[in-house]
Amino acid sequence: MMVDVPRKKSPRAPSMSLNEALDRAIKVYEKERLHPAPTEVVAADIGYRNANSGAATSAIASLRSFGLLARSKDGVLVVSKDVESFRFAPDEGLRRVLLRQFLKTPPLYAELLEKFESGLPSDANLKYELIQRGFIPASADSALIAFKQSVAFAGYYDDENTPDIEPEVEIPIDLKQEETSRMVGVQPLVAQPTSNFVAGLEEQDIDRIPVRLPGGRRAWLLIPIPFYEADKQRLKAQIDLLLTEDGE
Repeated sequence: MMVDVPRKKSPRAPSMSLNEALDRAIKVYEKERLHPAPTEVVAADIGYRNANSGAATSAIASLRSFGLLARSKDGVLVVSKDVESFRFAPDEGLRRVLLRQFLKTPPLYAELLEKFESGLPSDANLKYELIQRGFIPASADSALIAFKQSVAFAGYYDDENTPDIEPEVEIPIDLKQEETSRMVGVQPLVAQPTSNFVAGLEEQDIDRIPVRLPGGRRAWLLIPIPFYEADKQRLKAQIDLLLTEDGE
């Protein structure tokens, strides 16, 4: 007598990469905005004729896994507000923050990123890790590909996510309007330790803008508020002068 052995299921993980899932979530947003929509409508928005097909179910599950879609009630889905924020983000910095948030939403991804904090291991090592977590070998292969593509798309291990290897410096920029209006020459900016100049800037509002440098280093631009058109011209002239000196 033969006994049926239940088929082992792999742990839950997105079946597609973050870039593909986000692209589909934006398609839903462009058609439905943040209004709840039936699963059948959402499936059609991302190109499926039947919401009950395996492919459609898997795709929607992946979008939900990344936090791009939420189920407001049975049979009704809604695009996350964060997708709208990403769609209209005014700068790359905010997009990167949101991408890393999406990347860490699936529990499996969050655990792997925490374990491999300094960078991913070899594919063989990563596949072994997935199998140890309960994936069957075939599923481990597809999960590995989706995970690595997602990590690369989010730029998770880019230099800004690694520790600085040299102390940070701040570059003060004295851009008072009365000085720029009578500017007759430009002096090069000089990076100085923070303690040497911060005291003189405490009385005015300052916008600190980070600038990533090669080798994991970082500098800061201190921009006074308000920042006038004449200030922008002087800043550009200062930078052009620094580039000219580097070339010489």
